[in-house]
Amino acid sequence: MPLRTSTTISTSLNSCASPVSTSADLAERVENVLGRVADACRDAQRRPDDVTVIAVTKFHSAQLIRELHALGIRHVGENRHQDAAPKAAELADLDVTWHFVGQLQSNKARAVLGYSRIIHSVDRPSLVRALAKTETPCEVFLEVNLTDDPGRGGVEPSALDELAESVLAEPRIRLAGVMGVAPLDEAPRSAFARLRLLSERVQRLAPDATAISAGMSGDFPDAIAEGATHLRIGTAITGKRPTAP
Repeated sequence: MPLRTSTTISTSLNSCASPVSTSADLAERVENVLGRVADACRDAQRRPDDVTVIAVTKFHSAQLIRELHALGIRHVGENRHQDAAPKAAELADLDVTWHFVGQLQSNKARAVLGYSRIIHSVDRPSLVRALAKTETPCEVFLEVNLTDDPGRGGVEPSALDELAESVLAEPRIRLAGVMGVAPLDEAPRSAFARLRLLSERVQRLAPDATAISAGMSGDFPDAIAEGATHLRIGTAITGKRPTAP
């Protein structure tokens, strides 16, 4: 079940035809982000087609996702099951790949796999077991805690190999790679460099687990420079986020 990255940077905004009317500022933001991603890839001597842009639409409406689809966006990320499920149902007619990027409770695993087969936030063996019990094939990223705060989401680097092995023991779960969020008190490039080394460590156990989910609105060029293959970009694309419902 390979990752799909073909509808990412190479999508032409001018070639997208849709009956949905899109706002000029949204189109401008999408074009700006895709342009910056392409520039960062060029600086890193990487191919833009190797980077997947995920529009994180937390708290935004299904209508905004329709508008993003009309602009060529095919990968959408959601943080909360209670928000994502009704959007996915309403937008079932669109060819959208849903990524679950928020913290996932084990008791929500089956429900989330009903619409998203790519989970970016696997951080404990109990969640791996919950996903495996659903018997639904999926792809997962191992979320690594890049801070010194053990209360933050993500597995501690010292436990990363054990978590990877728990995924590799489940035949219906494909280990895509690692995921991380740069700490607020550290230069993003430095944090992403550490994530890249952790990715290489995981690849010694799983050579095909080459994906790196890293980089958000404020730091994605640094993530690209350190090998990120999946960017989770919110406000730079969607604009100001609505307040939580």
